[in-house]
Parts: sequence; structure tokens; C-alpha cells
Amino acid sequence: MAESITLRSALDGFALTALHAAPQGPRQGGVIVIQEIFGLDSYVTEDVARWSALGFEVIAPSMFDRQQKGFVADHDEQGYATGLAYARANGAENPIGDVKACVDALKDKGPVFLVGYCYGGTVAWRAAAQVPGLAAVSSYYGSGVAGLADLVPACPIICHFGRKDPHIAADQVVEALRKAHPGVPVYIYENSGHGFNNDGRPDSDLEDAQLARKRTAELFRANAR
Repeated sequence: MAESITLRSALDGFALTALHAAPQGPRQGGVIVIQEIFGLDSYVTEDVARWSALGFEVIAPSMFDRQQKGFVADHDEQGYATGLAYARANGAENPIGDVKACVDALKDKGPVFLVGYCYGGTVAWRAAAQVPGLAAVSSYYGSGVAGLADLVPACPIICHFGRKDPHIAADQVVEALRKAHPGVPVYIYENSGHGFNNDGRPDSDLEDAQLARKRTAELFRANAR
């Protein structure tokens, strides 16, 4: 069962809320879950529960608390517009300070990993290069990743994209990342579109989602130290 906690941003001391779940069984490490633009919705809550069940202590920060405390939106036109506006208003530095606060909360207890989706996928790519203390990162369908290909990840990272994603040209992202970082695994899921980790969504293929989760868990376990 996840609980609400408060963290202080490493950037400016801002108090942000987060979901926190203890590991079930022997602790495997810590996992930071970074949301889509829709806030800490039911899909984030489900993801937190999945990682907790695998033995990870989980923190999912509410990334738009500066814009609206506890923001959660429906996956519709209005929710998309509001979430996108909040993402832009939040800038590039605030998310990094918030991720650093999550790392600080977990690092003394073992390795710290990060997984991010959509908005969080771009944050994940940036964090892999800019936040010390991360053992490994998994980035899902981050639309800003290709434009940030010049950043150099400081830890192992893998990237996931859906072939049918109407927002991201998968082949162009693959080309950009392989040119800049030929050693970074980039996976394309042929049956899925955007947001395919969200079970039951129209663009989600369950087999693709399960394969991506398997690859992410294997990455984290391989880099536990």
C-alpha cells in the first residue's frame, strides 16, 4: 500500500509530495517512478505497486506540485492540454532537483534506479546524465529524448518506443541515439503506440508492456551494487 510523503527539492527546497511504497520481501533497491503529464494517476499507482511487489522501495514524486498541488488529470483533451502546459511551466531544472531529492531519500539503503514514462521518459534521459547516484535508468517514449541526444548518460540506460506512436517517429529517435550513443539499447515495440505501459489503454499491447517491464527489471538487477 502506497503512502503520501513529502520531500524537499535539492534545487530550491520546494516541498513536493510523492507516493512511497515499501518493498515486498527482500529489498532489491530503490526505484523512482516519473509520471506522464497526467500526474500521479491510477497508472502510476499501478506501476508503483508492481515495483513494490518485485522487492523495490518506490518513490513516485508529484512532478507538477509547483503548478498545482496533487495534480491528476484524465487522459482526455483537457487533461492533455493542462498537463502539457504544466510540463512547460515546470522547466528543465525543477525536475532534476526533484529527482535528486528522491535519490537522496533512497541512496543510503542501496542502489537507486529510475523509470520514467512520456514526460517522465524525457526526465529520465536528462536525469541519467545530470543526477549523480543513479545505478540505472529506463526511459519510456520520451518525446524530448532525440533532441537531448547530446547529453551523455552517466549510468546504464535503455529506451523504449512504440512503432505506432503518433507523437514520436521511432526510427528517427533510433537513428539519433545510435549515432550519439551506439551502446545504448533502444527497443521498438511493433504493436504499441504511445503510453503502452498503461494496461488497457488503446495504444497498449500487453505483451509489449510485459516485455519492456522484463527488460527494465533485468537492467536494474544487473546493475545492483
